Amino acid sequence: PEKRCYVNKQLLNVRVLKGEPAELSCTVSKEDVTGTWFKDGLKLTNMDGIIFEKKGLVHKLIINKVEDIHAGKYRFEGGDIKTEASIFVEDPPQVDKVILKNLTSVPTVAKAGQHVKIKIPFEGRLPVRATWLKDKMELANDMRTRVDTTETFTMLSTSSCERKDCGDYKVRLKNDSGVLEINLKLVVVDKPQPPEGPIKVVESSASDITIQWKPPKDDGGKPVQRYIVERQQVGQNDWVALGEIPRTCTTFTTNKVEEDMTYYFRVRAVNAEGTSDALESGEVKAVGKASPGAPEPPEIVSTSKDSITISWKAPHKTGSSRIVGYIVQKRKKGTITWLPVTNGPVAEKKLKVASLKQGLQYEFRVAAVNAAGVGDASPPSQPALARDPTKFPGQVQDLKVSSSDGTSVTLTWKRPEAKNGSDVKGYEVEMRSANSPNWTKCNALPIDTTTYTVKGLQAKETYFLRVRALNDSGPGEAAELEASIRAAAPVVPPRLLIDDTVKSFLVIKAGNTIRVNIPFEGSPDPVVTWLKDGLPISNRATINTKDGTTQLLVGAAEFTDSGTYTIELQNGLGKRETFTFQIRITDIPQSPGPIKLEENVPHTVTVTWEPSTSEKWENNLYYTVLKRESQKGLWHVVGDLIYTNKFTFTKLVPGRDYYFRVVAKNDLGASGPSETVQPWRIWKPKAEFQVRPQKYRGVNQNQPPRILVPLKPHVVTTGSECRMSCAVGGHPRPKITWYKDSRDLSNDPAYFCTNDFGVCSLVILGVSKPDEGEYMVEATNESGRAFSKAFLTIKGNN
Repeated sequence: PEKRCYVNKQLLNVRVLKGEPAELSCTVSKEDVTGTWFKDGLKLTNMDGIIFEKKGLVHKLIINKVEDIHAGKYRFEGGDIKTEASIFVEDPPQVDKVILKNLTSVPTVAKAGQHVKIKIPFEGRLPVRATWLKDKMELANDMRTRVDTTETFTMLSTSSCERKDCGDYKVRLKNDSGVLEINLKLVVVDKPQPPEGPIKVVESSASDITIQWKPPKDDGGKPVQRYIVERQQVGQNDWVALGEIPRTCTTFTTNKVEEDMTYYFRVRAVNAEGTSDALESGEVKAVGKASPGAPEPPEIVSTSKDSITISWKAPHKTGSSRIVGYIVQKRKKGTITWLPVTNGPVAEKKLKVASLKQGLQYEFRVAAVNAAGVGDASPPSQPALARDPTKFPGQVQDLKVSSSDGTSVTLTWKRPEAKNGSDVKGYEVEMRSANSPNWTKCNALPIDTTTYTVKGLQAKETYFLRVRALNDSGPGEAAELEASIRAAAPVVPPRLLIDDTVKSFLVIKAGNTIRVNIPFEGSPDPVVTWLKDGLPISNRATINTKDGTTQLLVGAAEFTDSGTYTIELQNGLGKRETFTFQIRITDIPQSPGPIKLEENVPHTVTVTWEPSTSEKWENNLYYTVLKRESQKGLWHVVGDLIYTNKFTFTKLVPGRDYYFRVVAKNDLGASGPSETVQPWRIWKPKAEFQVRPQKYRGVNQNQPPRILVPLKPHVVTTGSECRMSCAVGGHPRPKITWYKDSRDLSNDPAYFCTNDFGVCSLVILGVSKPDEGEYMVEATNESGRAFSKAFLTIKGNN
């Protein structure tokens, strides 16, 4: 038989840009196959631009220049074989390369006020979305700016363009085949802004005036070429051109002035686009004789209770004639008005100002006087207090190093003795290394406290440190010490030192103190964080961390403090360790609510009670039921470890009075009792009811067994007694059999079975985990069978 033909190499999908060539090829196993090509299910015979080619085992379909029409699913079939593939034609947005180069390499330049249009023609599969961005923000149409996009171009139009339109623009063209981004620049040129003011008068005399200004903030996009300076005499309308100066110069001196006349000046900047608006000066006077400049602030030489002595220096600018004296003024600190100290100028550069009020602070200023008049006043002096001079403070006491590490030292000291240190205003700390004679101040402002940490020290170096007290008179005598910086401690990862003393579960009585100490180690000191239930700990808790122990302290525990606590250590290197523990807040339970007594089953009493309010917060709460048989008899426990609010007592003797009480208990103790008010009694049956009724023959009195009260599920703590009870009826009296997990318990000595007047009980004296399971009671007589099942769950006693 002839071998079947099969495909050695299948057709593969092709993605191709529009206008580029494309080729589909497959290889078959036999040369004599003449195949047929299909496109989108239709046979291809002749299609523009498509060539079919067969070379030996290879069959090809070749497209020289792909167009949209060529996209689709192609199939080659020949004999037994068939193979398929698709051609996907990609047609992303494109812009002509010459246009693109012109747009991106050279900025578009426009004059202010012109209408600017930037048009970008494009090709690509529609729809093409065009987005214009300026400085990374998308442009939206407004009063001046408009973006138009058609199927062949996108255009940005800006009417009356301004300098603020300058910047980097981005055009983003996007269709389903791709994205094209074009970056371009727009430059708007304009006349400059006015020069930056104010115009300063650098010098003014009888014969000339020199003014100064700053270049404009914005030169309009073209460099400033020159400045034009004009002058107007106060009271006249005409501006006179004084001259033009090059852009490198921003000062101008004119000698076209008359003595004691007042003028305005204005300056304009010029660039290739035009002349700016003018910057105008205030009034400028051509003064005849220049008065002196301002001296430096006066210095305080000394003080007494009613006088202060000051001194000062001559001003740097003396004016056009020599200084003949000084005017001295004073004012109280905090007031505005300056008052003269003397009647006329003072020739000396020192003065004792008398008649001051003791205890007040004063400021002083001086002004120089020459032939032209009084010059500018100096800035005020430092405030000075009118009082007798104080003594320098004494030496600080007990200077010592309290702690240090590889880069710092912490100093502590005590105030100078009272007779020397009552007016101390602060302290200064200085240091020098062992191989340098120069002392360096450590603090710029006086220190208020008596401790200071000197930082930035080198390990294994020795330093000398000194501290002085300061008051109004100056620094006191220095106290000095030597400190050696030990090498930095090795890095120790943070670690919690959890041992037997750290409990993972704490039970604390409400109102008592919560105090948890957790030791740790780590160098450098790790950051300690406490969390409660995953959140930052509340303000009720105080956290103290020092000397490798962190403590959680709550003064009086509340029930809301119950929860999961986490301590977390972390150092600067990212190392982290945590420890989690539980705290349960508990208290002696509240008493149960009122008791009710009911006879649900004949000859039994069911005791029910309202739950203790403590059930809301106490998980391990249970109840104990006690009874006594006279008003003053002893109380006996009849039910313990009861986790419900119900208990049935079966061993009632008719004719007796029974009193019951219920107590709520937990790990901390027992509540007060809740008691019955009236006694419970089952009356003895009267004699006539003992007479047996006469049996009538022919009437069948047999009744099949039935469960009157079913077994209930029990949850009991390990080691305690369990009593499971139900009530059964039927005639003749049914036989009772107990089963655990289908095993007959009749002959098992670990279980006690009782049947009192139809109330059937199974008693297990000390339960353990193997007693857990499903229990069944079965009642049978000659008329039938009934049963009841319940599950016993054993809780571990912790």
